[in-house]
Amino acid sequence: MSAAEAEDAMAQILAGTAAPEAVGALLMLMRYRGETPEELAGFTLALRAALPDWPGLPPALDWPSFAAGRTRGLPWFLLSARLLAEAGHPVLLHGWNAHQAVAASVTAALPHAGIGQATSLDDAARIIAETGIAYLSLSDYAPRALDLLQLRDVLGLRSTVNTVLRLVNPAGALTSVQGVFHPPYLALQSEAALMLGLQRSCVIKGGGGEFERNPAKAMPLSGICAGALRKGTAPALLGETHARLADGPQLSTSPAALSALWSGEAEDSFAEAIVTGTAALALLSMGTAATSAEADAQARVLWSARTPVMERIA
Repeated sequence: MSAAEAEDAMAQILAGTAAPEAVGALLMLMRYRGETPEELAGFTLALRAALPDWPGLPPALDWPSFAAGRTRGLPWFLLSARLLAEAGHPVLLHGWNAHQAVAASVTAALPHAGIGQATSLDDAARIIAETGIAYLSLSDYAPRALDLLQLRDVLGLRSTVNTVLRLVNPAGALTSVQGVFHPPYLALQSEAALMLGLQRSCVIKGGGGEFERNPAKAMPLSGICAGALRKGTAPALLGETHARLADGPQLSTSPAALSALWSGEAEDSFAEAIVTGTAALALLSMGTAATSAEADAQARVLWSARTPVMERIA
């Protein structure tokens, strides 16, 4: 489909005027042959048109979190997002995180990361204005899109909706960071974002499909810089001694470990490297650093200067 055809198709789906059988057939056919950037862009435009307007100024960073099924590893990236918010880069986290193990649950970890959960786009804007960061569940800003996402339970396969929700950027943020599980989506999502007019973005194959850096491995990057596609590689931050931890269980499994790491009550060098390394990629995406090394250095400075009292943003 062209972008215009895809936009029309998704508009009909969201309006409820498309037959359920046709919706299922379309989504599964696209799943079978793969989406195109034009189709992703068209679907995204239709979904954006169905959303309420974002009140106020857009945040600096759009951070979608749609990694359903993650079974291990605490969501350390939440501390990365908070670190950026404390440094003056407002963040909207949004997503749907079903079927996650307790240790990997994003929503369960939010209080331990000092991040407030909003109930609407208006509420998210208010929380961001007050604290610099908010999380908004898909069920509270696009319930019809959630219905489509949950067709996975009926059809037995993920659909293009999973990808579209990473592109929708409901607050119109200036930069978007996205995590994927399957490497082909690195370029696909970047190309679609460029068609949508985004000036800055970064897509990585992150932990469990989240925008979360594995500090023990070199990481391919795809995205947009100043309105043009770019590719690169972020080097590993830790040596071989830590590399063995990369595919093993995290040292910490309780969400309370996030607040303990932030406050300094606990030490975990691998988790700390996840937090600062992920924040560095976001800084690089926003253009506050020119190179990966510069971004890594900035992130470490921010981590050293963080306010250890969690209530500051809670």
